[in-house]
Amino acid sequence: MENLLESTEKLKKGLSLPREEAEKSAELLGYDSISDEEKINFLKALAIKGETAEEVSAFASVFRKLAVDPEVSDFAERGIDVCGTGGDGFGTFNISTTVGFILAAAGVPVLKHGNRSITSKCGSADLMEALGIQLMVDLPIHRRALESLNFTFFFAPAFHPVFKAIMPARKALAAEGQKTIFNLLGPMINPAQPKHQLMGVYSQSWVDPIAEAMNALDLKGGLIVHGVPVTGSALDELSCAGENYHKGFGALSDYSGALDLAATGLAECDAEDLKGGSVDENLAILFDFANNDTSQIKQGLRDSIYLNVAAGLLSVGKVSSLSEGVRLAKNVVEEGRLLEWLNQVKAFYSEV
Repeated sequence: MENLLESTEKLKKGLSLPREEAEKSAELLGYDSISDEEKINFLKALAIKGETAEEVSAFASVFRKLAVDPEVSDFAERGIDVCGTGGDGFGTFNISTTVGFILAAAGVPVLKHGNRSITSKCGSADLMEALGIQLMVDLPIHRRALESLNFTFFFAPAFHPVFKAIMPARKALAAEGQKTIFNLLGPMINPAQPKHQLMGVYSQSWVDPIAEAMNALDLKGGLIVHGVPVTGSALDELSCAGENYHKGFGALSDYSGALDLAATGLAECDAEDLKGGSVDENLAILFDFANNDTSQIKQGLRDSIYLNVAAGLLSVGKVSSLSEGVRLAKNVVEEGRLLEWLNQVKAFYSEV
């Protein structure tokens, strides 16, 4: 294969690509010699046909290999990434980022990977910057951060140079309102390749296929999740509002279907409880939460954070049930360990 034309024609006929062809197509998308028009036509045809689990895992495999290696495989073996695809448009507080902080405070290595949000008033990177976490650091700092904090953040542009050749095509399709396979890939191409993952997806239809794709990437365990806080809406994480769906992979392959919130010991909440605001507002919410100031934080938001922490703890095998995970998550906050950790973060990055 020297171009994407033949594969594009297959896709237009509704044919899925075998793994080897999907992998080669992913590589070709990173070539400067392939025109943007050719890339746009391929990605559009793939999206219209509908990506398969095999195609998604093939793409993820290629871009994981092409990423800059941060050389923290020892942490990755027992570590986790917690993140969603974005694109749900619901405007929640930074739940998954806060979940990562609590997991780190609980002793779980968190290897977070992401980019700036285009649509959110306060994306994950924005909140981390406000907290003092530096997005662009030398590679050795990531190991030091994991040793000191059980946490580091891999800023996607610094680790995926090949994406520069793909960005014009992605932007052109985004301007048309066309989602592509890259709307799914972000959480799957962490350069550190942690062996566990809690990943939210923007559509329920992707829960099972992405779990299947994660199995193909040989991860040890984790959950793919999706929420429907109110009818007609979507959430790329779990919450105590509405319905939640999950599918496990690896050691959690038996987990599947609608989540039973009552079994976790948490109560249902109103979807409005989950809303976030600006960077400053969300930073204030984070510290009110860490200070266990129940007068400032809505119960539904607190419980939704605990629910996702529980899912993260379950993913790494630190607990055997979500209800046990909820209790452990509450302990981390109520005992002041999260607040202590946040202060350690400020101290660490002030010396970097």
